Parts: sequence; structure tokens; C-alpha cells
Amino acid sequence: MLGSGQLSSRGTAYLCLLTAIGSLFTPALAVKENDFKKCHQSGFCKRNRAYADHVVAQGSSWRSPYKILSEEASFKDGKLQADILKTIDEQGATVRLPITVSFLKSGTARVTVDEERRKEKNIELRHNSLARKERYNEAEKWAIVGGLEIDTDAKVSYDGNSGINIQYGPDFKFEADIRYYPFSIEFKREGTPQIKLNDRGLLNVEHWRPKVEEPVPEKKEGEDSEEGKNGEVEAAEVTPSEDQSTWWEEKFGGNTDSKPRGPESVALDISFFGYEYVYGIPEHAGPMSLKETRGGEGNYNEPYRLYNADVFEYILDSPMTLYGAIPFMQAQRKDSTVGVFWLNGAETWIDITKDKESKNPLALGRGARTNTHTHWISEAGVLDVFVFLGPTPRDVTKNYAELTGTTAMPQEFSLGYHQCRWNYVSDDDVKEVDRKFDKYHIPYDVIWLDIEYMDDRKYFTWDPDMFKDPISMGQQLDSHGRKLVTIIDPHIKNTGNYYVSDQLKSKGLAVKNKEGKDFDGWCWPGSSHWIDAFNPAAVDWWKSLFKYDSFKGTMENTFIWNDMNEPSVFNGPEVTMPKDNLHYGNWEHRDVHNINGLTFQNATYEALLSRKDGELRRPFVLTRSFFSGSQRVGAMWTGDNQASWEHLAAAIPMILAQGVSGYPFSGADVGGFFGNPEFDLQSRWYQAGAFYPFFRGHAHIDARRREPYLLAEPHRSIATAALRLRYSLLPAWYTAFYHANQDNSPILRPMYWTHPSEESGFGIDDQFFVDTTGLLVKPVVEKDRTTADIYIPDDEVYYDYFTYDKLPTNKGKRLTVQAPLETIPVLMRGGHIIPRRDIPRRSSQLMKYDDYTLVVAVSRDGKAEGELYVDDGDTFEYQNGQYIHRIFKLEGSSLTSTDAEGRDVKSIEEGEWLRRMGDVAVDKVIIVGAPPSWASKAEVELETEGEKTLVKLDYHKAKGGKAAYAVLGRVGAKIAADWTVNFV
Repeated sequence: MLGSGQLSSRGTAYLCLLTAIGSLFTPALAVKENDFKKCHQSGFCKRNRAYADHVVAQGSSWRSPYKILSEEASFKDGKLQADILKTIDEQGATVRLPITVSFLKSGTARVTVDEERRKEKNIELRHNSLARKERYNEAEKWAIVGGLEIDTDAKVSYDGNSGINIQYGPDFKFEADIRYYPFSIEFKREGTPQIKLNDRGLLNVEHWRPKVEEPVPEKKEGEDSEEGKNGEVEAAEVTPSEDQSTWWEEKFGGNTDSKPRGPESVALDISFFGYEYVYGIPEHAGPMSLKETRGGEGNYNEPYRLYNADVFEYILDSPMTLYGAIPFMQAQRKDSTVGVFWLNGAETWIDITKDKESKNPLALGRGARTNTHTHWISEAGVLDVFVFLGPTPRDVTKNYAELTGTTAMPQEFSLGYHQCRWNYVSDDDVKEVDRKFDKYHIPYDVIWLDIEYMDDRKYFTWDPDMFKDPISMGQQLDSHGRKLVTIIDPHIKNTGNYYVSDQLKSKGLAVKNKEGKDFDGWCWPGSSHWIDAFNPAAVDWWKSLFKYDSFKGTMENTFIWNDMNEPSVFNGPEVTMPKDNLHYGNWEHRDVHNINGLTFQNATYEALLSRKDGELRRPFVLTRSFFSGSQRVGAMWTGDNQASWEHLAAAIPMILAQGVSGYPFSGADVGGFFGNPEFDLQSRWYQAGAFYPFFRGHAHIDARRREPYLLAEPHRSIATAALRLRYSLLPAWYTAFYHANQDNSPILRPMYWTHPSEESGFGIDDQFFVDTTGLLVKPVVEKDRTTADIYIPDDEVYYDYFTYDKLPTNKGKRLTVQAPLETIPVLMRGGHIIPRRDIPRRSSQLMKYDDYTLVVAVSRDGKAEGELYVDDGDTFEYQNGQYIHRIFKLEGSSLTSTDAEGRDVKSIEEGEWLRRMGDVAVDKVIIVGAPPSWASKAEVELETEGEKTLVKLDYHKAKGGKAAYAVLGRVGAKIAADWTVNFV
């Protein structure tokens, strides 16, 4: 659906209609591309692309209509303020566009451009519209949570009639060279140009102007009307260079957008000097390294589109829009990373082209470099762009996170395995699935309910025949340490005697149509209204619906899935809401479309925080639609994929792109949502899914039941092994999420992120490191493939995770490893220590107080380091010091555990969880690559809490390709205590 099973856009509308009369509809087999716009069908995209073509054709004779008057520019306290004058006709008439360039303490620069006349509300709206007159300026309210402190130390190094140069950032290493005419801003790091705004002169701010009614030419008898590609009548042009056909209204798919404010797009070209690779701007189903979009072999012909849409069975290797939008892009070259964040919630298109500079004879032998040029085009809103100058991937990620926030610290159960399908048919069905997982000794943490659990598709209700006793269902799950997730979508069934619908309408909390009346559209329930989660009063009301005594049948172990929140409207344009709908404050939907999913997920997040007085537990909310900032309130998944090898392969670059774009808590439907995966494919998908940050199996209502215990052998054992591997590594996964919570670093890390000096790895997106663990994973994603070619990015030693084989690696080369169906290629990079728990359990809750195993992969120089973070995995008590954070080090002849922050845990007032963790210990330590000098030792000395004891050591000599390894028996040192093992 769109997470729960999607049909074609027309098919879904038909389905709702047919359902209403008791009929059935068969799902379509593939997305209908024609239901979604191409650039030439989106008026503002077509206009700005044409504008770019015109500028390029003019070449050096082009004269930009945008300039700043030097006498009106002022710089004070870290901000430059001025007006850009846009010349709009041959007589020299101008409009004013206020610009502010702000330099932030983080080293980030921000450039905003507004429109004076709209800002002052000095415009006239057409059609007696109720919409706001300003350009939308509240995206910051939803996306930004900090990092806006101004760097008042920023200083002027040059100020003249032609422009001004500002030095800012750490040690004044950054510069902004602002040229007044032709207007541009070049950003430099240590004197070298990195990024330039308006490098090619494609800045275009469509100013307000009244519509001049042109007489419509009389149609001669027998002559057809001249129609555009969308079916609209082309209006007369004022000049040959201006096509007004989509200025004042626009048609697509039988829908008409009234455009009461006329044309109002903003566009800007942003160039990255010397950068061949650019990443980010999810969500798209293509390679992580973004392609060029102006044609040519292997390139796209369409720009990347950001317009959150309900696209089912999406096309692979495409710039076509999907469910979410993060307008954040990074560029990478050897030892240098920079980035930009285009803060705009409207429909956005991004063109990418590249060129190579000719070799500079004065460059001391350096070859030609590649420049990447991007062209950002948004339909509405202010122009608001942040510039990050790095120089490392971590710097760019951290600075973006300072603005938009970090990943929420998750519920620990949410890192386990989630079992879902559309739909489990009854509470007895759920109980039986739960029992079967136990019968076959397969761990899982969460079972999910799709839209069929409700009474007649009414949210906050239960089907009285099939889910007669949801409390007993929740109690059985709870007794096994498991959770329930129910789907709650933003569309509310428009029917009488339904308290949710009645309250939504009576309180005036629904999204409005252009006339200011409650918008009515079609979705799963049929006729529906949509909650307007931009409205604070709507959020307060939404919170009341989730209280346990209101949403009866839910318990403390019930959590929520938000689907269809693009929003999906089956009978709307492009399967979504009309752009001239109105939200809280009378902002048009066109202004906020890409932010809508974030507001709904945020409302649900807030609701789960307040289900019961005195209960303050971390929410878990899965979303399909998202925007910058969504990482603060939950997880996402990649939507309605197919049960195919191609979709299995596509999931990895999609998840990597999410991670480097600031949203690491992501996953893809394991097994594929549509279709029936062959057993080999399902097995390989479980192996890959075991390394997704969000790990959920899901299936369409027409797909066969495919719980892992239903697989025939050997496939059941293969899937079970993958699941147990995930559970054993949960301590490492939870530590990874702690890191993401601290600085929003990606959990799955591509080669460019971990090794930014190694250019040969910049385009690789089919393997990854897991956080700081040193685990290098290369899932097998091809049918009948029994080997894997793994790129090795450095000179460190690598071991096979399962066999401890020391692998014959070479830096910058690919290593071929055996990968029969029962094996997933996982390598350990030398120099790392991995925490895990080895006792098989049926849920993460039941592992909570198990002892730990440490796996030490010794580096070439005999060292290793690792980390463990653990808290109660449920509450916010970690903010009060209720956590354990350890650093493990192997150095010289000792292995140590110390508090990562130098805290004395004994001095912390213990809560219940920390007290119980006092009995949890390190059970054993496995040291892979153990030195030969340990071979003669049978025991080693453990020193902890003022006592010395002996611990058994079993040494296994190197044999064949296997590295030497040592196993320390029952160590017994408390996990929260300092300890040292001496090997001398």
C-alpha cells in the first residue's frame, strides 16, 4: 500500500470506488510513469530549464539581470544585507530581492533571498484566494533546530564597488567572495575555490506581476485549439522568450492547479570546483553517486525530482521522485568534502552536469579536473541555501546535523527484526505467528498490523470480528518481550458516527481546499479528510487519540507506523493533494508539500510521548514520507519495492544515500513488497537485511505467506542464521545508533566516507562498513552468485568474520571471496573490537541482561580499539546519566576497559536498570590475530576492582589461511567496571 500495498494511481481510485460497492480490484504490476510529471510537464521546471538553455546559448554575451548596488550593501555582526535588483524589462524597471548572507559559528554560511513586494504583502491574489501573499518562509520552523548562532568574529578582508570578501570559520580558513555584478558568491577554503553560487548566471526569481488578460484568438471553423502537452490551451506570449502557458494555471491528469499567486519559482546554479562525485538528495532509486541529467551515454535525460509521491513498484536507476525529500548534497574529491542544503519544502528539480577543465600547463603536471554544476529549481518559497566547506565527510555531516538535528536515540527493540505483511487477518493469526517463531527458535521483536485490522478502515478502531481481543494479543507478545506496531495514516474516513471524523471536522483541524472548506479526497477508507499536522491545535488533538483509554486495545508495547503521508490521495493530481489546498496559516500545499510527511510523523511522535501521565518512553514511529529533520522522530523505509534481484541490489545504494544525507535509520522491505520471491532471493535478502539499520520483512496482501519459518530447508536455516547474526551484534548496532544520536554520522558507511583519500572507492555503493566496528559487508545480490568481489580501501589486515581466515588483501584492489548461499561476506578490519552477545534469545528484551563477548581483530601493528554504549533502551533516563559507555583497547601486552568519558560509574545514583547491569559481565574475549608469543600461555591475569585473578587462555595457532586466535574463558569482569587483562 503504499507501504501497505500500492496500486496504480487510477487503479487505487477505482479500488476505493469499487470497494464501496463491494467489488474487487486487481493490483497493477508496475508503476505508470505517465501518472507522474516529467520536467517538461512541470511548468516552472520547463521554464527554468529553458532559461538555462538560453543563458548557455548566449555564452559570453549573456548579461545577467541580477545585481547588487554596492552603496546599499552593508556588513555587520556576521551578516551581509543588501537588495538584489532584478531588471525586468528593456526600460530598466527593477524589482527588489532582499538578500542576507549569514556566517554561522559552526563555519556554515547561509544565503537567503526573498522578494520585497511579496514580503510586504503588496500583491493581489487571483480567484479571491485565501492563500498567503508572502513567499513561504517557515521551512526553518520544521527542519532547523539549532546551529544558527552568528559568527560575529567574521571579518571583511576586501570591500569595494565590485564586491566584498568575508573571512570566517575556524581560524578564518573560509572565505565568501561576493560579487555585486554579475552577482555571484564564491566560497573558498584556505584560498582555494570550492563552491560558487550563480557561477553560470542561472539565478532566476520569478517576481510577482499581475495577470494581463490577453484576448483569445477566435478559432476558425474546423481548426483545433492549440494545446500544450498537458492538454491546456497555450496563452499568448508577451515576448517570444516567455512562455506564459503555465504561469496562471496548470493542468495535469485531469486536474487544474489555480495558481492564485502566479509564477513564483526560485532557481540557482551551484558549482563544485574540482569535484567529480556528488551524493545525496534522496529519495531516488539509483546509484549513490549521482548521475548527470542532461543526456549522454549512461546519463539521465531528466533532472532529479524531489516531490514526495506515492510511487509503487518504483523504477530503478531513475531520477524519478519517490516518497521523501532531503535537499542536501555533498561533493567529494580526494581529501575534500563540501556540501549544500537547499531549504525549500516545495516541488524541486535538480539538474547535474559535469565538465573537465583543460590541463593547466602551470599546474606542475596535474591533470584535468572535473567540475560538477548543479541547477536547483523550486516552485515556490524563499531561496534559502546553506554552504558547508568541510573539509571531511564527518565535518559536513556534523554541520548539517547541527542545523537539522541528529537521529533519535531509538527503542532498543526497534533494532531487532520486524515481521510484517498486509495483513495478519486476526488476533489469533498474530498469536499463531508469534508461537511459530518460538517453535522454530527464530528471534524477532515486532509484529505489524496493516490496514485490515481496523473496523471499516477507521483508524483507532479494531475489526470487531477478526480482532475481538487485542489486549490478549498484546499480552501474549509482551510475555515474550515483543511489541506490536499498528498502522495509522493521515486520512480520516469521512463518515457519520465516527468520533475521530466528527471531532476533526467540528474542531476545524482538517486540510482545506482552495475555497477554505474541508478537503475531501479518496484513500483506503474511501471519502476522507486529512489532518493538518502543521496546526498546533491539530497536534494537540492527535495526541489525545493515542491515550490508552482512548485507543482501546493498545498497550505499553504498541507502537505506530505512519504510511501514506506524502500525502497519498488516490484521485488527486499525481496521486497526491492539489497544490492549491490550504494548510494552517493559509499556506498553500505547494509551499509545504515535501514537509507534510515530517509534520505528521512529528505529531505521532508527540502523541506517543503523552499516552499516559507519568509515562515517558521513547516513541517508535516509522514513516514513508520524510524531509530534512525527520531523523529526529523515527525511522523510514524505501517503500513499495519488488521481490526481484534488481530491487535487492538497489536497496543498498538507497540506504547508503539516506545515511550520508542525515537519515541513517532506514531499511527496505526484506523479500520485496510486491510478488513472491524465490527461496534463494528471500535467503539472500535476509542476509542483506541483517545489516539494514531498520530490518523488516514485509509482503503485499496478494503475496504468499513468507515468514522465515515457512521456508524449506536449507533456506529456513540460512534465514535463521542471518537473524541470529543480527541479534548477536545488537550491542554493536546500539552503539552505532548512539554515535548517530551524537553527531548524525551514517551507520552504514560507504567507502568515500570512511576513506576520503582513496578516489578509487568514491563510486562504490554495493558494500559498506558498519559504523566504527570495522565490519566490512558485501551482500550478495545476484542470482546464482557464489563469490563476492570486495574492494579493499587500505593496507590494514582483514579477517573473515566467521572463519578468522587472514585474507590476502591489497589496497585499492578487489578481493574475491567464496560466498555460497549460506554465507554472507563479512570481513573484520584489523584494529577494531566488536561487542556482541552470544546466547540465542527470542527477542532483544530477553537479552537485556546477558553477558557480553568481545571480538578483537588485531591490526598490523598489534593494536585494536572498540566501544560499547548501552542504556535501558526504553526511557530517557540516559539523559540523567543512566548509561554505560566503555572504551576497549588492546595495546602492547594489555587489553583494557575504561569509561569513555572518564566517569566513575560508582558515583552515579543507580536507577533500577543500572543496578541490574551491575551483575552483567564480559563472558569471553576472542582475539583474532593473536601474537605467537601467547602460544605458551594457559592463563592470563585479570585486574579489576582492586583484585587480581587468573583467566584461562586457549591459543589456536595459525593454520592454513586461518589466523592465530586466542579465547579468554569466563572473564567475569563487570561490563561497567574498569579492568585490565595482562598478557605478559
